[in-house]
This record gives sequence, structure tokens and C-alpha cells, in this order.
Amino acid sequence: MDQSELERSGAEKGTDWEEALQVYEKVIACGSEALQIRAIIKLARLANHAPEDILACTIPILAELLGSPSNLSGSIQEAIVYCLKCIACQGQGKLAVIIGQSSAVPSLFRLLDQSDGSLQRVILKCLRNIVTFGELNRIILVRNGGLEIVLNMLNSCPDGSRRLLLEILSALALLREARKVIVRLGGLSFLVESAKRGSMISRIRAAQAIGLLGLVRKARRMLVELGVIPVLIELLRNGDSSTKLVAGNALGIISSHVDYIRPVADAGAIALYVELLQGPEPVGKEIAEDVFCILAVAEANAITITEHLVRLLRGGEDHAKAAAADVLWDLSGYKHSLSVIRNSGAIPILVELLRDGNDDVREKVSGAIAQLSYNAEDRVALADAGAIPTLIDMLLVESEELKDNVAEALVNFSEDPLLCDRITGVFSIPSFQDMQDRLIQIRASDARLTVSLRQISIEHLTWDPGLD
Repeated sequence: MDQSELERSGAEKGTDWEEALQVYEKVIACGSEALQIRAIIKLARLANHAPEDILACTIPILAELLGSPSNLSGSIQEAIVYCLKCIACQGQGKLAVIIGQSSAVPSLFRLLDQSDGSLQRVILKCLRNIVTFGELNRIILVRNGGLEIVLNMLNSCPDGSRRLLLEILSALALLREARKVIVRLGGLSFLVESAKRGSMISRIRAAQAIGLLGLVRKARRMLVELGVIPVLIELLRNGDSSTKLVAGNALGIISSHVDYIRPVADAGAIALYVELLQGPEPVGKEIAEDVFCILAVAEANAITITEHLVRLLRGGEDHAKAAAADVLWDLSGYKHSLSVIRNSGAIPILVELLRDGNDDVREKVSGAIAQLSYNAEDRVALADAGAIPTLIDMLLVESEELKDNVAEALVNFSEDPLLCDRITGVFSIPSFQDMQDRLIQIRASDARLTVSLRQISIEHLTWDPGLD
């Protein structure tokens, strides 16, 4: 098989790939530079068709040639890097891992430091493909000084290569040790930029890294100052379902400080989290619920959130109604939210859903009603909406989990001097008695804990280390 036959081999059925590999090895070992370049470029074009094991065998040959001490021309260097870039896309990441573990990475960094123009771009594309697959490749790049090189280039590179550098950075930033370097070297602005531009996969990676960095108070403050909130808002508004989950989680982490609750809400986050809440993803509902609990610390946000939840309770799908009731269950534990929920008109709707909703809706609604029943004014509102007879009926026929919420509410009604005469018929029901006993024990335990904490506090304040 001569060189022309090698070039035709990818288009022929029944190609003898082992024989083609032997010819390729011979050309690389003994052929002229022109033939070497032609063979390497042909291999790159055949990467979509060649078996993985054949491509894996070519990687050490390419890596050795790239690291050869002989003076390779820019043309053959560019051909080798281009071929490695194409191979890295194959094998669902397996071949990229082999490239990352070969001697090619140090050679790529050596060339990157000396290159410009088209060679520089193809090197960056190759590195991007390598780090896209597998944590081990990212570790190899970071420990070979790749992160510092990327950050240095971002400080001075033209727009033509910037997107590639940002995509490499977003992949490396998934490593904890890389995030430390990014913060230390002042690279957070580049990470925010990588969440703003580039491929969507890269932007998702950047948002994920931002969420991890946001757990650290100092980094969170720096990210906000660098404009991360509108960047995450844009991803949450326009991304696909997976993008919205990552961006929503990251933004929720950023918002978990009193100074950033208002800016996040003012950027339009509440309506976007409502969309997440009523979406099909269970994780999205959990994220939205957690973020609402954070944002609702500010009363103005609690009002806006509750208005949205009431709208869902009135006209949403059953799963959205259940999710909305679940959030109200959480918010009804906030003192300032009690009047907000009461004034929103939510209570009559909750009572109606308690009677007519499906099992999941009624379970969440019963939890919200149980929590609201701890407040005297809300008990009156619940009673006025007809909750008591419905609760009594449910106590007799519902599942154990739902009965617990119902019984908890009825115990609170039984302790209200203005309303206790309406529930005299439930005192002999076992589930009511069990809940009554449980609440007595819980309250006694809470009282003991409060006394204990007070004593610890007093001992701590009066302790004199000189007396030990």
C-alpha cells in the first residue's frame, strides 16, 4: 500500500486498518516531511472512521514526533497538533485521556509559549478538547503550569483566541486546586467572562465553578463586584433546562448573604425561580424552594414571592400547586411572612385545595396549614375559611403522613380559647391524642434545651482562664 492508497483507505469498505497503521508508522519514521504532513492530515480526516484502538496506537507516535529534539517546521507541528485535536474528540473522551497522559501535553505548552497565529489557535483548540473530557486531564494541565499560562494569555490575548482560553479556563476551574490559583492570581474576572461567552457547555462549567467559589464569603463578594449576578440571571433566563439548574443553584449560593438578597431580587430572579419551581425537574423545584427561603428574609421579597405562589395555587398544574404549597409551608415559619401570607389571600385557597386537591397537593397544603396554625390570627383566618371541619374529616380517613399534619393543626386549634369548642369531637381520636403527646414532649425538650444553652452562655461569659 503506497501513500495514495493510504489516502483512499478511509473511503473504502473493509479497510485493513492494521495494515494502514503499519504504512502510517513507516511514513512517519522514514518518509519526507511532505509525506509525513500528508499522512498526519489524512489521519486527522479519518479520525471519525478509524477504530479507537488504531487511533490510540497513533497517539504515542504523534506525541513522540511532537517532542522530537530535531527542528520540526511549523507546518508539521501544526499538522500534528491538528491531528491530536481531531483524535481527542473521538472515543467519548477515552482518547482525550490517553493524549493527556502522553508526553504531548508538555510539548503543547512549550509550543504555545512560542507560537502565534494559526498554530497558536490550533494548540488552544487541542488543549480545549483534552480538558473537556475527564478530571485527570485537567489535573495534568494544572500541574504542568497550564492554568498560569492561560491566565497570562487572557491578560494580553486578542479576541481571536480569547474564547478558546475562556473555555479551557472553565474546565480547569472545576478543580478545587485550580479555583484557589484563579482567586490568588486575580483571575475571577475571567471566570465571570467565561460564564458570559463561549460555548454553552463551557458557560455551564463556569457557572458551576462560580457556585462552588460562592460558598467562600470573600470570593462571593469579589464575584458580585465583578458583575456575576446579571451573568447568572441571563443563563437562568435563556439557558436550556440543565443550564438553568446550574445557574439557578449558583445564583442561590451568591444570594445567601444579606447584602446580596436585594440585588438578586432586583435583577429579576424571583420570576425566573418561579419558572424553575413549576418546571418538570425535581432538582429545579428544590433549588427554587431553597432560594425563595433565602430571598424571603426581606419582607418586600416575601410579598412578591407569595403573590407568585398564590397565582400558582389558583391556576397552576397540580405539580406546581404542590410545589407552591411546599414553599408556603417553609415561609410560614418566618414571623414577617405570616401577615404576608394572610394578606395575600392564600389561606382560603389552601383550605379549598385541602378539600379538593390530589394527594400530593393535599399533603403539602396540610403542612402549610399546620405551620400557619401556630399563629393566632392565622388560626382565625383558617377557621373562617372552613378549615376545621375539613381537618376533622381528614383525621379519620387519611394516610398517616397527612394525618400528622392535620392532627398538629387541630392540636393548635384545641389550645386556642376562642376556637377549642369547635373541635371537641376529636379529643378521643387516637391520632389526635398521639400528636398531642408528641407536641408536649417536643415543647418540654425545647424548653430544656433553651435553659441548657442559656447556662452554657452564662458559663462562657463568666469563665476566667486564670482559675484553671
